[in-house]
Amino acid sequence: MSYGEVKALIGASFELEAGKVVGLVGMNGSGKSTLFKAIMGMIKTQSGSIEIFGEDPVLVRRKGGISYVPQSEEIDWSFPISVRDVVLMGRYGKMGPSRRAGSEDHLAVKEALERVELDEYANRQIGQLSGGQRKRAFLARAIAQEARILLLDEPFSGVDKKSEATIIKLIKGLASQGATILVSTHDLLALPQLADESILLMRRVLMHDTTKNILQPNNLALAFGIDVLARGDES
Repeated sequence: MSYGEVKALIGASFELEAGKVVGLVGMNGSGKSTLFKAIMGMIKTQSGSIEIFGEDPVLVRRKGGISYVPQSEEIDWSFPISVRDVVLMGRYGKMGPSRRAGSEDHLAVKEALERVELDEYANRQIGQLSGGQRKRAFLARAIAQEARILLLDEPFSGVDKKSEATIIKLIKGLASQGATILVSTHDLLALPQLADESILLMRRVLMHDTTKNILQPNNLALAFGIDVLARGDES
């Protein structure tokens, strides 16, 4: 996949198993965002193919099989929408053309908010939440959607350690119920708690292995060119 003359991804080939949390590791510009868009069916591959449950990604997305938790920078937090309505958006694929929520939809939203411990904030405008609460609100949307694949883009950015631990617990809980979760993160120190396996990306898949092996300094240097873990310890 290319943007003009810039090669974003070249031969990025891998398979993900159900019930796994997989880390996506790479520096800025390595192709992580492009990969997410391709998996979502938002951009077309110029060669090769992507299949989800044997189907085209666009069809799976339309049926609500994939949920995307974006980076905070991609969201207009001033938009006048409540936390409840954000989570309800996850039910749109199940409502039909009318987009009218029924009792089953409202129940799914209620249970999702309770699961992420945001039920008391349901009527708040989404921008009034803290960084960690905002991340949990979008996880609640994915839970209400009942998506089988979750793509999380930097879920630990701008959150405190307590929120990080809560988010990790939620992610691992969803995986234990059979969801497949791909997590893009720069927080390499949190990765061992989160993901049993990881993908090292630099415009192509350099490695797909256990997280322990991916985090070996000589392997990280393939993508980053530096010992990023040692550098993190110094800060």
